[in-house]
Amino acid sequence: MDLSPTKQALLALRQMQSKLDALEQAKHEAIAIVGMGCRFPGANSPEEFWQLLEGGRDAITTVPPERWQQSEYYSEQPYVPGKICTTDGGFVPHLKEFDASFFRIAPREASSLDPQQRLLLEVSWEALENAAIPPEQVKGSQTGVFIGVSATDYWHQLLSRNTTEIDAYLTTGNTHSLASGRISHFFDFTGTSISLDTACSSSLVAVHLGIKSLRDRECNMVLVGGVNRLISPKISVNFSQAKMLSPDGRCRTFDESANGFVRSEGCGIVVLKRLKDAIADQDRIRAVLLGSATNQDGRTSSITTPNSLSQQAVIKQALENSKVTPQQVSYLETHGTGTSLGDAIEIEALSQVFSDNKQLVLGAVKTNIGHLESASGIASLIKTVLALENEVIPANLHLKQANSKVDWQNLPFKLPQKAIAWQRSAQPRIAGVSGFGFSGTNAHIIVQEAAIPGKNLEVAPPSRLSRENEPEQSNVYLFTLSAKTNKALSQLAKNYLEYLQSHPDSLIADICYTVNVGRSHFNYRLATTITSQADLQQKLTEYINQATPPALWQGKANLNQEVKLTLITSPQVSQELTELSESLIDGCLVTPDLADVYWQINSKKTIDNNANQNIIYSQIDNEANPLPGLLSGLAQLYILGVKINWKSLSQNIAGKKISLPTYPFQRQIYWI
Repeated sequence: MDLSPTKQALLALRQMQSKLDALEQAKHEAIAIVGMGCRFPGANSPEEFWQLLEGGRDAITTVPPERWQQSEYYSEQPYVPGKICTTDGGFVPHLKEFDASFFRIAPREASSLDPQQRLLLEVSWEALENAAIPPEQVKGSQTGVFIGVSATDYWHQLLSRNTTEIDAYLTTGNTHSLASGRISHFFDFTGTSISLDTACSSSLVAVHLGIKSLRDRECNMVLVGGVNRLISPKISVNFSQAKMLSPDGRCRTFDESANGFVRSEGCGIVVLKRLKDAIADQDRIRAVLLGSATNQDGRTSSITTPNSLSQQAVIKQALENSKVTPQQVSYLETHGTGTSLGDAIEIEALSQVFSDNKQLVLGAVKTNIGHLESASGIASLIKTVLALENEVIPANLHLKQANSKVDWQNLPFKLPQKAIAWQRSAQPRIAGVSGFGFSGTNAHIIVQEAAIPGKNLEVAPPSRLSRENEPEQSNVYLFTLSAKTNKALSQLAKNYLEYLQSHPDSLIADICYTVNVGRSHFNYRLATTITSQADLQQKLTEYINQATPPALWQGKANLNQEVKLTLITSPQVSQELTELSESLIDGCLVTPDLADVYWQINSKKTIDNNANQNIIYSQIDNEANPLPGLLSGLAQLYILGVKINWKSLSQNIAGKKISLPTYPFQRQIYWI
């Protein structure tokens, strides 16, 4: 039936309105943080970082002698030419060590590789493992990489050598464009890849660009973060001459005695997806980014002087982009460098934006770990996510007397001198994170708590193979570990044993689900069938002590020989179980017999080239519960290198993604 011109016009208007609504929705689409990795002073993982924050620990130390000699550069007298006014800083280990072979980098190239690029590779891998996303699963995908990076210390050391020592890897190992490009190259990501330098705001600007890239559909997942390494004393000499550094080596944010910042190093990476995609992928959603904004100070009294009006504007814009009012924000992780001028300007900006709040808690992570410069913003974001997850706002350190120039009595701000409970309520908890660069570029991010686990479709469907509502210890699970070397596998087993001992409440279903679905599977392998955490602890202990626990197999996958798996069942085996077996293992052939049903898997696999071990028999004794026999066969196949369909298995055995130990890199020294 033909529509009248009026109805056609109305239909066109509705369609146009629908498109406009979709564009508006995409402009404000929520972004999920699904994984995090970090190396900060005093912390080699997000979990260790939280322990440091919760414990109110100060991670600042004296400068290690392998960085520079204090006797040559330190002066008690301030502003002495060529000298540094402090002996302290924040440092992370393994400056010269790197697992080059893991990242397929030749030794000669590794020696010319900036330690910042080395750190980015390792922490990116750890962030993906934290998200339980196997890198090969996203190989070739439209995954973006946005990295904040500023320092050029190692490049300057390489350039200071004789020109005859310059090799073919100098530029690719040290130019900032490769900080993001090398990550994209190693993982085979094809999305946007950008390295950026806006000084102290670099990593938060990277988060802003990552959010925009996801909303614009340029990428379907992004890795964002920042890195900083302190190798040369020369920048510290410069900052000391510029009166930026604290002589006592502490960031005393908002304190009356604030006198500058202390330099630190580290790296942080977060993995982002559109929220609806993260839910569909059953990812562990750690927090939600509602929006962000960036701007510039423009002309101020000097090029490094902050602009209160610009700071106000960037926060207001971020709130508007997030569709959040200032009154909804209950916590703000400040830039908070601990300089008297910078702190005063930041408080002035906050007092204008949040004047109508009842109470706003101001955090300052730099009091714990110092100023990570280009990585400082990502440290602030990761701290905020951890505080949301743990429902606690950590204390600000070195706060004895609040800055008397601020009218605290008439402002809604609270400075936490001890940890403050931050519990869930009817309204979602919302926080802001600020990052201001001495380049004049400002950034602000709005973060919201994730839904309560189990309430947002994160949990895998219940098992088809085990009885519903059955106690956990009566079920059977498949646990696997793998590494690129036998030494790394042994270390990984030790790390998991320590994890089990320190996390007695972790569900074995979640542990096995995550190790199977959320990890790469390398050639050196361990597999076992288990019924409980205690069972797994016992078997790992025996394995570490070089015993031979029952139902635990280990070996190196080899692709040169033929393997057959025969699963023996009764003739009455269910069609459902037959279909399941075919879905779990590529090339599975089911052949019925008068007495038994045999599942034969033929492929070119063996264990250590031992021809006597190329036939595996797994007996299914209980048709009502065939899981033990099936998983026993899968464990043995796994050791041989047979490709198992983990996604199919996960759909039939309950579990969800959790944070577990990450790969134990086997480092060697690579240095000029």
